[in-house]
Amino acid sequence: MIRAAIIGLGTWGQNLVRSVQGVSPEIRFVAGATRTPEKARDFAEANGLRLLPRYEDVLADPGIDAVVLATPHTQHTEQIVAAARAGKPVFSEKPLGVNAAEAQRAARACAEAGVTLGVGYNWRFQPALQAIRGLIDDGTLGRVLHIEGNFCGPSAYRFPQGHWRHDRREGPAGGMTGRGVHVVDAMLYLAGPIEQVTAQSVRLVQDFGMDDTTSMLFRFAGGATGYLGTVIATAETWRLQVFGSEGWAEVGDVEHLHTWDLRLCRIDRDNIGHKQRPEVRSFPKTSTERAELEHFAREVAAGRPIVRPGGDAVHNVAVLEAILASATAQAPVRVQAVAG
Repeated sequence: MIRAAIIGLGTWGQNLVRSVQGVSPEIRFVAGATRTPEKARDFAEANGLRLLPRYEDVLADPGIDAVVLATPHTQHTEQIVAAARAGKPVFSEKPLGVNAAEAQRAARACAEAGVTLGVGYNWRFQPALQAIRGLIDDGTLGRVLHIEGNFCGPSAYRFPQGHWRHDRREGPAGGMTGRGVHVVDAMLYLAGPIEQVTAQSVRLVQDFGMDDTTSMLFRFAGGATGYLGTVIATAETWRLQVFGSEGWAEVGDVEHLHTWDLRLCRIDRDNIGHKQRPEVRSFPKTSTERAELEHFAREVAAGRPIVRPGGDAVHNVAVLEAILASATAQAPVRVQAVAG
């Protein structure tokens, strides 16, 4: 049983605690630290958490085996590096940083210290997404030609002016850091590295805060193309569709924190003109938040790495950096290569 501390007890930090507390045999939260302890005191008491005054106190506590970060994006890198120096395995909410150099520094610090680093890309634990990966691997979809997705909702309206989620340093390229990086991670999982980005990002609705409408075209190193849109001033929706030379597979709904269904449509090679109806595949109910934290706990117990220097989590931040650069330059931008 890994004894963890949660850093940041806002809505998402509390959600992570609830996902495993009292139900997981592999990880439980025993402590926490937050900027506003008075707001979290009742939750901490109800869930058996000791509230410590500072992050440094968490890192120095021998009764804590690992830390989980649910903190603002710009704090992740320094907090990860501090955990590595203290010899504490660390799970960070995405992204690892807001630029590739910082993300690589975080990954390298953990690798050099020999501590496990995990990152909160919980979509990879969706059975439907894993099934699409299988359909690619076994040739059912044929060659991957194009991937498109969106992840949208009313995030711009959810937080008041002055909230950190409206800070352009915390949320470069609009909805990308809060939403779009999940879709990028899924695309990397299914199609490999992205080598070029063409992006546009604007604020159309409110007179404060980050951009609310961001769209991107991708070129993958393997030759496939892609599209991603993140609109954070509209109703909730998300979708990911993979087009292959033998058919397509799609997931999407309004709520993403549930177990997805998969729609699969294949070409009828015996009758190319026949318009096939998609089949729908369902999967056993899964908590992806619990799955990702239990996976982290198992890798910590075994002393194995998850996030590696130059790996997908670092490349994702390089893609984010290229999106911002492309939107600023109004031109295609090559994604920075980050060596392992």
